[in-house]
Amino acid sequence: MTHVARIVWVLVACSCLTITALAQNYPAKAIRFIVPQLPGDSCDTLARLLGHKMGERLGQQFIVDNRPGAGGTIGLAVAAQAPADGYTIACGQGGNMSVIPHTMKNVPFDALKDFAPVALVATNYLSLVVHPATPFKNVGDFVKYLKANPGKVAFATNGEGAFLHMATELFRLQVGGFEYLHVPFKGVPQMGQELMSGRVDAAFSSFTGMYPFIAAGRVRLLGIAKATRAPNYPDFPAIAESVPGFSSGGWFGFVAPANVPKEIIAILNREANAAMKQPDVRAKLEALGLELWTESPEYFGALIKSEYDKYGKVAREINLVPK
Repeated sequence: MTHVARIVWVLVACSCLTITALAQNYPAKAIRFIVPQLPGDSCDTLARLLGHKMGERLGQQFIVDNRPGAGGTIGLAVAAQAPADGYTIACGQGGNMSVIPHTMKNVPFDALKDFAPVALVATNYLSLVVHPATPFKNVGDFVKYLKANPGKVAFATNGEGAFLHMATELFRLQVGGFEYLHVPFKGVPQMGQELMSGRVDAAFSSFTGMYPFIAAGRVRLLGIAKATRAPNYPDFPAIAESVPGFSSGGWFGFVAPANVPKEIIAILNREANAAMKQPDVRAKLEALGLELWTESPEYFGALIKSEYDKYGKVAREINLVPK
């Protein structure tokens, strides 16, 4: 072994020992939990509930730091720039990590390079709903009408390039194309009000958010945007039964700055999954309509990449210009 090779070997060995020692002593202080939304948002609920449980097991406090703004990109940028020591994590979600990077100019982070996936914790799913006065009873008939009557159906979304607009475009592309009237609103509540009033015909929206109105007959559900039927609602059809392979929904997960040691990521993943398995946690989150997950960091990383690529392809195919 040459002198240079010995030095390299010693440096690598010392680095491995340092990382191992760091992981053995982790956590030695409180962990900052960045939530890129306002208090009360789904990410905030998850961070506070799971952070408390994780902190109990690890013997350190998880301090929630709300950093809302710019569709969640402000808070995620803060997390991406934090030291890679395991003492800062953040809640990421499909909208701000899979969609916004393709629809907003000058996003201050790279969703695939600037974060280390920690744990996928929950998913929800969209529903395709229409006003009850429309003649549409199922997804198949709806698609036939859309193709035969270009531009006659008004789809509401929560804004140009926003998640629900991209879900609508994904649906349009997967059924082979159709023309529709796009009616963007500033937010989901206004969009829902306009749909229930009959001023627009159809929309993709959160199933759990729409469920009370579905049950009350104020909107009609055509299908849930999952590859299979929702476990808690087996009587409701999946859109994929009529449009093979179609799925679109939100996900929530914890990420850390890139280059956090894998040993620390493994600890955080283990504790997040342990918290998710606690009965009181499951009961609270399932009551919100969330589907819970306890998978590896690698599984979560593959999901982020898959969703990022999916909506990037949609943005390119519709020639969306980031704003």
